[in-house]
Amino acid sequence: MWIITIHSNKNVKMFEFETEQEAKSTFEKVRGCKFLTEVIYFNDYQLAKSL
Repeated sequence: MWIITIHSNKNVKMFEFETEQEAKSTFEKVRGCKFLTEVIYFNDYQLAKSL
């Protein structure tokens, strides 16, 4: 899961995306102070296999 967090003067908005491609294309279009974050869950089987 990917999260875009946008900070403005008095607000914080967060948007959730399922794919990296969708999040990155939206991130490029958004203006202002913004962060793109990937959320990784510890119960993710793909992560567990790689450890």
